[in-house]
Amino acid sequence: MTAKRLFLLSREDWSLHRKGELDQLRHQERVREAIRENLSDLISEESIILNRNGQKVKVPIRTLEEVRFRFNRDKQTHVGQGDGTARPGDVLGRASPGAGQGPGAGDQPGEDIYEAEVSEEELAAIVFEGWELPDLKHKEQDQLPAARPVFDDIRKRGLMGNLDKKRTYLESLKRSLREGSATPTFRPEDLRFKTWDEKELPQSKAAVFAMMDTSGSMGTFQKWMARAFFHWMVKFLKTRYPHVETVFLAHHTEAMQVTEEQFFHRVESGGTRCSSVYELALRLIETRYPAQRYNLYAYHFTDGDNLPSDNDPAVELTRRLIEKCNRVGYGEINPNARSNTLMQHMRSIQHPAFVTATFRSKEDIHPALKRFFSRAGSEGGSRHATP
Repeated sequence: MTAKRLFLLSREDWSLHRKGELDQLRHQERVREAIRENLSDLISEESIILNRNGQKVKVPIRTLEEVRFRFNRDKQTHVGQGDGTARPGDVLGRASPGAGQGPGAGDQPGEDIYEAEVSEEELAAIVFEGWELPDLKHKEQDQLPAARPVFDDIRKRGLMGNLDKKRTYLESLKRSLREGSATPTFRPEDLRFKTWDEKELPQSKAAVFAMMDTSGSMGTFQKWMARAFFHWMVKFLKTRYPHVETVFLAHHTEAMQVTEEQFFHRVESGGTRCSSVYELALRLIETRYPAQRYNLYAYHFTDGDNLPSDNDPAVELTRRLIEKCNRVGYGEINPNARSNTLMQHMRSIQHPAFVTATFRSKEDIHPALKRFFSRAGSEGGSRHATP
């Protein structure tokens, strides 16, 4: 008689041990989705622009509900085990009366939405996706030293994270062959670690001219829009291009170079002559930032209310600036759709390196930033755009 053997096969679901980690990853992805869906509103939020103490940013997201059974209030026919009477296309979850639809107070619970806190750095990482300084080129004299770690040495001691597995295996193999063993074995003396030194590497030089109208015609809304745009521009440059120089220029009828602090806190006064800021930018390019050595970018924001006799000189100076720069951007803050602004004259310039944008509301800031910091000819880089 043959004895029968019983085998018990089982497999443990190890994903259950990572449930906390998986929930955390899912939560983070939900936060990122919520940020992307609300970018236009978030980047124009006053609390973020004025944030100086590294405070958290609050992002509204919907609560994730776990799968569970719900009480069937209307006793509708649902699909279950066995042969049911439901047909393909049947509505299985119709809202009951008073579920928050129509006038008056409902008697059903609403959707759970809560505010998740994220740092401004996390928000900036999502905002800057796809941004770059367009047409960044290597210049003849672009030797701007930057210290970077270069792995160029192998040692017998070091951190396990820097273990060189290939060289460790070769050392073990050579020692085993010397000892007459065909199978390599590993000993502490076989370990080899990669080490690094800080080396000076060349970086491309670049300078960005931030030019803002500070005349008396710049009202509270115009002033806020310009400062919000430049806030994100400066943060983008400091995050992605730490060696790029940002030159702050402010103007009314006369232009002057100012500090970053003065740029964002100047009081508006005086008339408007936009050509003055273009003259100053060209003068600085000739004396301090030659186009042969620097990648140059210039972005000008104004309300478009320029001295009429200055419109043609401003356009001509803009053409000269375009010849020197990788990209020139002109932003006009015109919420009331006024006519006879400087934009009407700027539209005569046809050049792939020249980008314009008209701003009607705060939601226009994010699309304009994407256009101004995208590759020439890409989806977001149309020359003229009115959001």
